[in-house]
Amino acid sequence: MLTISTNSHHLIQTPHSGYHWDGTTRRFFEGWYYRVTLPAEGETFAFMYSIEDPIGGKHHTGGAAQILGPNDEYLWRTFPDVSKFWASRDVLGLGHWGKTNLLHTKPVYLLPPEFEHHIQEGYQATATLNQGAIHDPATGNYCRWEYEIQPIYGWGDKGSIQQSTAGWLSFLQIFEPGWQILMAHGLASGWIDWNGKRYEFTNAPAYGEKNWGGAFPEKWFWLNCNSFEDEPDLALTAGGGRRGVLWWMESVAMIGIHHQGKFYEFVPWNSQVQWDIQPWGRWQMQARNFQYEVEITGTTNLPGTPLRAPTANGLRFCCSDTMKGELNLELREFGIGKRKTILKARSFLCGLEIGGRSWDNSWQSR
Repeated sequence: MLTISTNSHHLIQTPHSGYHWDGTTRRFFEGWYYRVTLPAEGETFAFMYSIEDPIGGKHHTGGAAQILGPNDEYLWRTFPDVSKFWASRDVLGLGHWGKTNLLHTKPVYLLPPEFEHHIQEGYQATATLNQGAIHDPATGNYCRWEYEIQPIYGWGDKGSIQQSTAGWLSFLQIFEPGWQILMAHGLASGWIDWNGKRYEFTNAPAYGEKNWGGAFPEKWFWLNCNSFEDEPDLALTAGGGRRGVLWWMESVAMIGIHHQGKFYEFVPWNSQVQWDIQPWGRWQMQARNFQYEVEITGTTNLPGTPLRAPTANGLRFCCSDTMKGELNLELREFGIGKRKTILKARSFLCGLEIGGRSWDNSWQSR
């Protein structure tokens, strides 16, 4: 049985932490994203786990693990057998076994030493652990990893009830796909072995999010960073997309900032959010509500690495990422007749992404 190892985690468990599949045959995917940043090395590891059509026997049935590693290098492995996937409905917990000597065992959460002993290829992940091993037989490249996570911020003020990223409407199946930041900021300690180079780390900035549903966004962008210069207690996640709502498409965007215990949320129902996203290289967003305004700019000269994402036609290369973006953030508060800058921060380890179709021109909206 899956047990959560820290009591404090329950205080920061967000809505939608559990697995969403309802057991029906409708088209369905769920994806999870775990990231750890190593500031001293100037590198980031992003782990992406997905399951599609878990009912089995369908054209796109299967699972996968993708890793974006040092220098934006890429590694991935498919896990076609959905019967070797498990996930918890109540808490954040999932895993997929590939090569294993446990041939007749139903997949479950294993204690880390047991997992290492029995699972030659596969992964398992909870709110407080990320562990696995994959390797590409074509190139011989591989990655093995095991680290513990201490969650600090979920999605909301510290010590308060945590919020769903898409608001209360996300509890109804109005939006497709759903999106939830699981952990805006945490600290990771452990190791990652990337093709023979072993990275060991203590209290490295960590992050987690997920998405799920039966429909897929047409187009999206994303910025994420919790490793800033001289600001250890700061996390930013921002993004936007065109997604299906009942029978129409809408463009929405949001910016969320956690800083020193406080959550600053700029979403369509409480703020004006504007954006200007180039097809690649520059991400600009502004948002304001009655009390605060924020401006963020992400830039990169790197070409970006193509990643796979779930589409109506299965997992396909349809987005581009770098984990070495430059980010400038400024947060201001409105006083009587004046604005006061309450936070100015910068990073060179920001995650930047664009995805979906029709990125021939810049995308501007408000």
